[in-house]
Amino acid sequence: MQISNLFQMQTKTIMGAMQAGLLLLAAFFLPATIAGEAYVEGVHYEAISVPVSTGLTDQVEVVEVFGYLCIHCYSFDPMLGRWEQTKPAGVEFKRVPAVFSSDWSLMAQAFYTAETLGVGDQMHEPLFEAIHIDRLDIRDERLLAELFAEHANVSALDFSKAYSAFSVKSRVQQARAKGSAYGITGVPTMVVNGKYRVDGRMAGSNEDMLKVVDFLVAKEKAAL
Repeated sequence: MQISNLFQMQTKTIMGAMQAGLLLLAAFFLPATIAGEAYVEGVHYEAISVPVSTGLTDQVEVVEVFGYLCIHCYSFDPMLGRWEQTKPAGVEFKRVPAVFSSDWSLMAQAFYTAETLGVGDQMHEPLFEAIHIDRLDIRDERLLAELFAEHANVSALDFSKAYSAFSVKSRVQQARAKGSAYGITGVPTMVVNGKYRVDGRMAGSNEDMLKVVDFLVAKEKAAL
């Protein structure tokens, strides 16, 4: 009888160890969106007090709020580019320039000028490099026009029309308002579905910020 009891106890111990091992393996191999409560509101990300409408019904919006004058945004951009190439299905990614001052406003104007001219992708990296590598003062409209001509074959006249257009300046003001609605105080910051805000400080690093974004995307997709 004692031997039988001992055998049963050993069997239970072995089974318990196996179950614990399987749970550990699952937590290791499954993404944070499935493995458990890896990311906590108020610790790794924040809920936006008044959610900002995305206008989307069947997709999850992910926004990067960034600035060309921000060296951390420049360093983060290659990581974000890789994430964009492999982002989950059903995700619409956008960039919104932060507008903290008159200089930031001019860089937002350059961003929307590129989008208006249909050369946003062509000009994105050159604008970063002009500031952080070449040290150009692209507050100078003439230098900015030359940059657009060099990297996107945009004529000086076409650049000037777009850069000074009311529609571009209006989009800059909309970006300022959106940044305020998101509660942005620094960049880069990611916003998921107009409901959640996460930055590198909260996530632990800019790379980990994208992991939290994936977690929040899965959370929102499950709610759709």
